Amino acid sequence: MNELSIVDAHHHLWDLEKNDYPWLMVSEGKAFFGDYGKIRKSYLVEDYINDAKNQNLIKSVHIQAEHNDNNPVNETKWLQEVADNNVNNLPNAIVAYADFSKANVNDILDKHLEYKNVRGIRQILSHNKDNPKYNHAPVDFMKINSWVENFKHLKNKNLSFDIQIYYQQMKDAYNLAKKYDDILFILNHTGEPAERDGDHVKGWEEGMKLLSSCDNFVTKISGLGMFDVDWTVESTRPFVEKTINIFGIDRCMFASNFPVDKIMNTFDFYWDSFKEITKNYSQNEKELLFCKNAERYYKI
Repeated sequence: MNELSIVDAHHHLWDLEKNDYPWLMVSEGKAFFGDYGKIRKSYLVEDYINDAKNQNLIKSVHIQAEHNDNNPVNETKWLQEVADNNVNNLPNAIVAYADFSKANVNDILDKHLEYKNVRGIRQILSHNKDNPKYNHAPVDFMKINSWVENFKHLKNKNLSFDIQIYYQQMKDAYNLAKKYDDILFILNHTGEPAERDGDHVKGWEEGMKLLSSCDNFVTKISGLGMFDVDWTVESTRPFVEKTINIFGIDRCMFASNFPVDKIMNTFDFYWDSFKEITKNYSQNEKELLFCKNAERYYKI
C-alpha cells in the first residue's frame, strides 16, 4: 500500500526565524485545541519530507498558515522560494490568505497571482456562536453583506476558495456557493465535526448533504485529529465513509493537516488509517482519493 502515490492536499510550513505566526504563540490555555507548544518551532520543507519519508508522497498543497494577516503576500513569496529551491519542488500548489472584509482585497489577490504556484485562497470562517471555544474566526463573516459582496473579487481570477466552517454555517456556505457558482469551493477538514453527540453528528451530516448538492463544492478529508485526540481507525471511519458516500469518490481527497495534526499522531498513522478504511476500494477509487482528485482540483 505504501506504493500508492499520495498528493497531500492540505499541509503547512512555517519558519519562525523569518516569519510571524501570532496564533502559534498563544499560551496553552488560549490554544484553539491541543498544546501548540508541541509544534511551536520551525517546520520547514525538510521536516515535512522527513515526516513523509515512509509514504509515496509525490506532490503537496500548502494551505496558508495564518502568517501575519497584515502582510499575507510575504508568506506566498516565501513559499514560492521554498518550492523553487528544493529537489521535490514542494509545495506544488499554494493556497494563500486574503481577508474579504478589507477594502484592498482585490489588490492582495492580484499580488498573490504574481507567484506561479498560487491556486487558491483561504480565509478561515469557523465560528460557533453557541460554543465560542471553537471560534477561529472573530465573527461570522458570511453574515456580513460587505464580506459577501467583496467575494466577487475572486471571479475571473481562476482561483478556488478553501472554506473552513462548522455545520452550523453550511447553509450560508451553500448560499455563497450558489451566488458564486463559477468558483470552486474546497471544504476543509471534513466539515469540522467538532462535537460528536447524536444531534451534532446529524446536523453535520445534513449540512454535508446540502453542500454536496452544489456542483462547485468538493471536500478534503482531513483535520479529524483536531477534535479527536484519541483518534482510532474505528472512531474516524464513520466520518470518512459518510463524507465519501455524500460527496462521491470524484469529489473527495485525503490530506494530512501536518504539522498541526502532528500534535496528535504521526504522518504514517493518518495515511495508513486512510488506507485501512479504503482497503476494499478499487485501485482506481484509491488513486482518485489519494492522488488524482487533488491534482485535478489544485491543477498540479
